[in-house]
Amino acid sequence: MCGRFAVTLPPDAMARLFAAVPGNDLPPVPNYNVCPTNDVHVVRSDGEQRQLGAMRWGFLPHWYKSPTDGPLLINARAESVAEKPAFRAACRARRCIVPASGFYEWTKDEEGNRLPWYITPAEGEVLALAGIWQDWEREGTRYRTCAIVTTGANDEMARLHHRMPVILAPEDWGLWLGEEGHGAARLMQAPPDGAVRFHRVGREVNSNRASGPQLIEPV
Repeated sequence: MCGRFAVTLPPDAMARLFAAVPGNDLPPVPNYNVCPTNDVHVVRSDGEQRQLGAMRWGFLPHWYKSPTDGPLLINARAESVAEKPAFRAACRARRCIVPASGFYEWTKDEEGNRLPWYITPAEGEVLALAGIWQDWEREGTRYRTCAIVTTGANDEMARLHHRMPVILAPEDWGLWLGEEGHGAARLMQAPPDGAVRFHRVGREVNSNRASGPQLIEPV
């Protein structure tokens, strides 16, 4: 799964990297502890132009009567995203990319203490996480929301957790965003071993209120 991540690249650099037009509502960076329900940076495409905008991390199906009317949907499983009622329409027509400098995962020691790890790209500055998005509106309140697509972990990441985000290679960005026809389903798999690296970080990040660059420093 993916339940917490960091974004350190400035928005103008993200816009250049993804050849996207930046919006004026982007969340502040750096943010070393992006949590569910936070606004996050998202790249989407209308087929002619890519936009870098803000979305609420926590997908809201259209039938939710309020943002807390059902489970908090921060992840969508690749194995069922095309069939699950909450996600299937978005999987077909509203795919996006969530840029992340790295994400966190946890293991446990012999005493059951949660030990955080920080996972980063082996090359480059950004992980392009596959996502889906959905507009939600009730009684004048509107959110543009998203979820990150996850899949079974590769052998390397399985040392930490059995799931991981779908990480898109640059040559696959256009296909995932719907700019290059059909076939995006084949992208919903784990990257090969060696695509990411990881290191232990301090337990301060176990709190969703923690902040600062020390959260990603190796221990």
